[in-house]
Amino acid sequence: MPLEAVVVLIVVTVALVLLIAVLSAVMAALLASRSGAPISSALLQGGMAFGAALSLLALLASTIAGLLP
Repeated sequence: MPLEAVVVLIVVTVALVLLIAVLSAVMAALLASRSGAPISSALLQGGMAFGAALSLLALLASTIAGLLP
């Protein structure tokens, strides 16, 4: 696989991981605040969702990268 293709794959993977992590954090915070939780609790839940999504998606991306020749 050419180096340019690997770089493009890495950049796209990083962008998608960050996008999914941010969207999950925003949705977790919005759902928590709509359910009547205080703002600090909603932000904490959003941060926890961001960290969890980032960890899982980074694990998936590193697994995929390890399978590349």
